[in-house]
Amino acid sequence: MRLIREQVEMTKTDESIVKFENVTKRYGDLVVLDNLDLEIKQNEMLSIIGPSGSGKTTVLRVLMTLEEIDSGVIYVDGEPLTHMPSGGSLIKANERYLRERRSKIGMVFQQFNLFPHMTALQNCIEAPMQVLGLSRETAEERALELLELVGLSDKKDQHPTKLSGGQQQRVAIARALAMRPKLMLLDEITSALDPEVVGEVLNVIRSLNKEYNLTMIMVTHQMGFAREISDRVCFFTGGRILEQGTPHELLDNPKNERTRQFLHAVLDAS
Repeated sequence: MRLIREQVEMTKTDESIVKFENVTKRYGDLVVLDNLDLEIKQNEMLSIIGPSGSGKTTVLRVLMTLEEIDSGVIYVDGEPLTHMPSGGSLIKANERYLRERRSKIGMVFQQFNLFPHMTALQNCIEAPMQVLGLSRETAEERALELLELVGLSDKKDQHPTKLSGGQQQRVAIARALAMRPKLMLLDEITSALDPEVVGEVLNVIRSLNKEYNLTMIMVTHQMGFAREISDRVCFFTGGRILEQGTPHELLDNPKNERTRQFLHAVLDAS
């Protein structure tokens, strides 16, 4: 696992890798992020929980620049994400600038989003070759290590239709890691899976977090998993963080009545 360890073997620091400053996002009259302030440290594992429509997935989508923000500034690795410096001020970033910033971020979606006409290996080498300019040999070496990491080296020549949902999600994780991101975004990655295969995907995330200290932001409804793996949990409602703390503080001893109501509802439904 030499190539992977060179990139991600680090210890947690106090330095921020993500910072939201007064970020607002609207869809028409609907405010989904409301002057959001959020800071995430390097190598921190942050879980975001909250009711539907609370803005939690929008946090991931604006980080991936899939959505434009209406006001405020987002910083990734010390640099503005959607704005670039010009003449002493910040202006809207051009596409080249955005591509460079996006290269530091990997995202794993609910629905896998694998290329159906490509094998697992091909899915993992396409972006490193096209975006990073890696040779096929180097890209394949990296991809094979990652497929081994997620327990799928024996499935490298299989197309997505021949893989189970859990296997497809693990390939999607390997594909995201192949770009060597500094930040991993996980959007309800178990919600489209059958209950019996959820564990295999969660085990992969657990091993990544414990062994390689990747910085991760995870939107999840799996309270048990958030409790086990997170350094911090944020409860979102109305586009803002209503309450945050360690898993023990937030999940076992929430201070806000709205947080308690949400947790009771989620735990009763599970």
